[in-house]
Amino acid sequence: MTETKKQTAGRSFLYKLAESVGTQGISFIVGIVLARLLSPADFGLLTLLTVFINLSRVFVQSGLNTALVQRLTVDETDLSSVFYLSLGIAGGCYALLYFGAPLVADFYRLPELTPLMRVLALTLLPGALSTVQQAVVARQMAFRRLMLGSIVANVLSGAVGVGMAYAGMGAWALVGQQLSNQVILCVVLLFLVDWRPRLLYSWQRVKGLLGFGWKLLVSSLIETLYNNLRSLVIGKRYASDVVGQYNRGKLFPELVMNNVNGSIQSVMLPVFASEQENRERLKAMMRRTIMVSSYLVFPMMAGLALVARPLVLLLLTEKWLPCVPFLWIACVDFAFYPVHTTNLQAISAMGRSDVFLRLEIIKKTYGVLILLASVLFFDDVLVIAAGSVVSTLIATFVNAAPNKRLLGYRYLEQVKDLLPSLGLTAVMGGAVWLAGLLPLGDLPLLLTQTAVGAGVYAGLSLLLKPQAYVQMADMVKAVRRR
Repeated sequence: MTETKKQTAGRSFLYKLAESVGTQGISFIVGIVLARLLSPADFGLLTLLTVFINLSRVFVQSGLNTALVQRLTVDETDLSSVFYLSLGIAGGCYALLYFGAPLVADFYRLPELTPLMRVLALTLLPGALSTVQQAVVARQMAFRRLMLGSIVANVLSGAVGVGMAYAGMGAWALVGQQLSNQVILCVVLLFLVDWRPRLLYSWQRVKGLLGFGWKLLVSSLIETLYNNLRSLVIGKRYASDVVGQYNRGKLFPELVMNNVNGSIQSVMLPVFASEQENRERLKAMMRRTIMVSSYLVFPMMAGLALVARPLVLLLLTEKWLPCVPFLWIACVDFAFYPVHTTNLQAISAMGRSDVFLRLEIIKKTYGVLILLASVLFFDDVLVIAAGSVVSTLIATFVNAAPNKRLLGYRYLEQVKDLLPSLGLTAVMGGAVWLAGLLPLGDLPLLLTQTAVGAGVYAGLSLLLKPQAYVQMADMVKAVRRR
């Protein structure tokens, strides 16, 4: 990879990371306020609804947004055709959700779900436009614009949600927040992104994009259904407040994972795709991405797990304390997501959506079997949640298998690239655990553990200078020079 392209990728990653940190940080603060105002049962209701909304979003995107990014060249006809198709699919999905809402409410024996779903499903309509807008941003590597749009949308929609919660509107506050977020983001991007849909449509162009995108559609559908399957099972077998605790436990580590993993996914696909003909360079880029992402994510997840109890007590109050075991489980689960994403993005960049689909079918088959076993033989909510960790560890090897053949990136090489970050994290984790034994109150203990963890990790990085640390420093320098 040329130095210019390397700097561009580095700047784009940092801008995307800044966008993620900014938007997720705002969402985090808003979520804390809402969690203190609302009950776990309110959040449980929204979790059950989000399962169906997320599945519908997969159909709206249809894998076509990724196909737009992966294509070496696209024009106005491609972009407008995808927009009109996505808008039509969004309308169809909304109709299905509107008329199917009573069935969902009957399934969970929660009649209040019907009106909530019918309003929340409206988020699909502005999502059809923002999907194409974000594909344009990704192609232009203009992530600074997306950063601004996302931050504005999160601030304004957060104000809507908090205002509704203060007014005593319960779960409707969460619905209002999500709907206003999608509408505001769509409107803001109209001003920031230099693209508007035109009166152009070509079924031939759509068919060409679907040739790549349909496999990603099926893969995303399987992935989304699988990721939400535990929430569906827990929601059916346990009360809605248990679903709320489970989802809240995932939220903290998911926030960290989305910041880094989401940045990798958005930035590296166009970068990888630009080098899809040069397998040696693509492998080198993969190695750098895995090293940098693990260097960032491993210590965050370990630290978060170790400070979970004082963190929850301080931010969410005692009513959310049952979410702590779920938080521990999620930290282990999400720690390896950047490794999965990097392997899968490389496969997508090479146009091998057939391989991508085959991997998803394999992973979800054994994942469902693990979930069924945890329900049938244990029927314990913590065991059901912990099954995701077993699936994730197996997936680490499954996702890496194709790149051993396609790029010559072997298992042992990937493990070797992860070891420095794992080693630094282990030492840091030991120090944070020891600091947690101090007889301090919740706030002093949290601050002490955080300071010890950050100090130990930073100190070891400066002393040992692992390759991932050097690469991160180079990226920061490139942005500062600009």
